[in-house]
Amino acid sequence: MKKRWISSLMLSVSMLLAACGSETTAPEQSEGDGATDTAGETDSEQTSNEPRVLTDGLGNEVEIPENPERVLASYLEDYLVALDVTPVAQWSVQNGESIQDYLQEDLADIPTIPHDLPYESVLEYEPDLMIVRDPIEQEMHDQYSEITPTYVLNSSPTEWRETLSEIGEVLGMEEQAQTVLDDYNSKAEEKAAELADSASEESAAAIWMVDSSLFVVHPERSSGAVLYEDLGLEIPEVVNELSGDADWAAISLEELAQMDVDHLFFVNSDGADADLFEDRLWQNIPAVQQEQVYEFGPETSWLYYGPIASEQVMDDVVSSIQE
Repeated sequence: MKKRWISSLMLSVSMLLAACGSETTAPEQSEGDGATDTAGETDSEQTSNEPRVLTDGLGNEVEIPENPERVLASYLEDYLVALDVTPVAQWSVQNGESIQDYLQEDLADIPTIPHDLPYESVLEYEPDLMIVRDPIEQEMHDQYSEITPTYVLNSSPTEWRETLSEIGEVLGMEEQAQTVLDDYNSKAEEKAAELADSASEESAAAIWMVDSSLFVVHPERSSGAVLYEDLGLEIPEVVNELSGDADWAAISLEELAQMDVDHLFFVNSDGADADLFEDRLWQNIPAVQQEQVYEFGPETSWLYYGPIASEQVMDDVVSSIQE
């Protein structure tokens, strides 16, 4: 299961952006004193009572309930929490043993649901709205839709800002989503200015060790986007050379040793590994020699997408470099 989950994190999915709402045509008005005002009031009432219909990533027209109270959005909880929406259940793997730990300050009391969303589990939680990420088969979508309105996102999983805006639209919380985004961008601008003073033209990289294998983050995705796009740190040449379509690209210790990097953020899913830390190649890395390696566990937000994950990574980077 762990390997399957790791593989899913390495995939990148491309999708078209499309969202459209429904239109209501006003009824014809009859002539006569007061007829226009009365018809106008009726039309306003009809329009306000019309359900919202959005076209999702599979091309389905989904009728969105007004003010849903039991929202299920597995692996999208970061966005819900950012919008102060409590999900009815939260994503998990390994029979609930593995969850998104970095969100547990807000989700500690929320029950778990298997990551593959079995029909019976969805039925058990009785959501009144379900938001899911592609890929999903139309047949499975139709099954979920028998339980609750089910909306498949259009936005790419690698573009958390677009995902936030789309989920805000689905929930009728566009203004709240924009506020979250504006606050994040303002903070990123402020922190980037701080690093420009304390770490001008210094480079950084994020390395993930799992099952004794090493991976380097893509410069435009996940925590890489925070490092380089939001905070303005320099990209080591080796990172650019290795980056392909995956969020995390495999890197050998020999390649890592060639990385001229000032700051190394090391996400360790294996725990203590004396063989790596005592290896001569590891010890020759500039960031290691300068004691500028910052270690984080898999329970942190470094492997995830979303406004909360990105802000936590931002805080980790700035506090590590400036301490």
